[in-house]
Amino acid sequence: MKTFTRPALVTATAIIGVVALAGCAGGGSGGGGGDADYVDGGTFTLSMVADPGALDPQMSAVSALFQLSQFAYDSLVSLDEEGEIQSQLASEWELEGDTLTLTLNDGITCSDGSEFTADTAAQNLTWIGDPENQSPFLGTFFPPGATAEADGSTLTITLAGPAPFVLQGLANLPMVCEAGLADRGQLSDGTLGTGPYVLTEAVQNDHYTYELNEDYAWGPGGATTQEQGLPAKVVARVIPNETTAANLVMSGEVNAAAIVGPDAQRLEGAGLYSQQVEALVGEHWFNQDDTRPTSDPAVRIALTQALDLAELQKVLTSGAGAPATRLSVVEPSSCDYDAVSGNVPATDVDAAAAALDAAGWVEGADGVREKDGQKLALSFLYANTLGTGGTSAAELAVSAWEEIGVQVTATQNDSTTLSNAIFGTGDWDMAWVPLNVNNPDQVVGFLSGPTAPEGTNFAGIQNADYEAAVAEAMTIPGTEGCDAWQAAEEALFQAADVVPFANNVVKTFGNKAEFTMIDTVIPTSIRLLAQ
Repeated sequence: MKTFTRPALVTATAIIGVVALAGCAGGGSGGGGGDADYVDGGTFTLSMVADPGALDPQMSAVSALFQLSQFAYDSLVSLDEEGEIQSQLASEWELEGDTLTLTLNDGITCSDGSEFTADTAAQNLTWIGDPENQSPFLGTFFPPGATAEADGSTLTITLAGPAPFVLQGLANLPMVCEAGLADRGQLSDGTLGTGPYVLTEAVQNDHYTYELNEDYAWGPGGATTQEQGLPAKVVARVIPNETTAANLVMSGEVNAAAIVGPDAQRLEGAGLYSQQVEALVGEHWFNQDDTRPTSDPAVRIALTQALDLAELQKVLTSGAGAPATRLSVVEPSSCDYDAVSGNVPATDVDAAAAALDAAGWVEGADGVREKDGQKLALSFLYANTLGTGGTSAAELAVSAWEEIGVQVTATQNDSTTLSNAIFGTGDWDMAWVPLNVNNPDQVVGFLSGPTAPEGTNFAGIQNADYEAAVAEAMTIPGTEGCDAWQAAEEALFQAADVVPFANNVVKTFGNKAEFTMIDTVIPTSIRLLAQ
């Protein structure tokens, strides 16, 4: 599940959903298995909680689109379940200093019959690398300032500076065929890629149908579409109600659905097959635009202190989750540390009230705080992808804020509406936006740099300590820089720039099918079962 969008709008997120922007390895359980009877030529039906919006795979990181993109598009390299780089469009790669060289497979063809070459790949990276195109993947999966050029089957990427996880980023970056690059309007409701499936029908807010590309032979680790049990057709249905989705999985009408709420226990009890990923599901953001009360650190800290984050975590995850530890928990994760404990402002309702008093926000006759004739009235947005637990947790948070004299209007939104607000209109004060990645460098563009709509820094965060620590971390290769990344995140949490408060193991349940998940369902891993 991935998470984000922006006005044309993309999504990202990398990003709005329960999981967003990077690869997660999944553990399986339940039915299925190597001794199962596979069914050829069938249909695999996947449930999505939200519509992906426009389908351009390089202009959105919303989780729904990120999943759909995997069916029709490929990346240059891929990640296996252990986080190791493996082949996809490229068969070989070598990183020396600031130069990354990749050799593309021969005979790669696009859905329109054209050839996909190293030159096509270079055009993709050049387009993403141009800040004027406002791809959310610039700075997330492709390093700013990097350039790309092709010579025959060789693609050479020259980095402008340190990029400790550049190959991991490329593993999440979908490549578009030349016709799509020439006319991106075709990508809004169609696909032009090299993937194992081709979009044949798109009915917004209802379903998306994909049919098998039988000539596909350049998948992750050399996967092809000639495997027994691989579905001939994939139908992704938009089913916003989680209980409805769970019922359809139980009946077998739907083959796979991610369930984050209490319905998961029912499916587990039925012994259904499942794949699971750990995700950061509770993540609170403040709009720091100068016109917003939440631009004041004292207000952000007070609003955080008013909350019992441990209780919110339990309610949000229906008692199944755990406290948040860092921003990059999606496996395979390169860094493992706890930057949250001792750094996020602790629950202290009295201190929260005193801080608002000191900041000039005093209670009015109706109990709502005011300053210079303006009420402390805030909007609070949260995603419907959080399930029933999200609704209950949001109600609990609103109650806590009202107790300290803050008037809060809470609104549940689908991914597209939430993305348009945070990346487009900017009409929000607080939001729960789960942004999930597997490497800490992939969130830098969302926590610093140009603000929305020009950039992906949708909350308008300007934290000098974070930026200084990031600058140091970027000079240290791979996992050796994890201490610096931890220091960077601690600076964010201490200022209440972003407040992570809940992790959860999110399960995707299957019936009459088995599959592997590395953030999303891997298309070439799907097998339909006879039972």
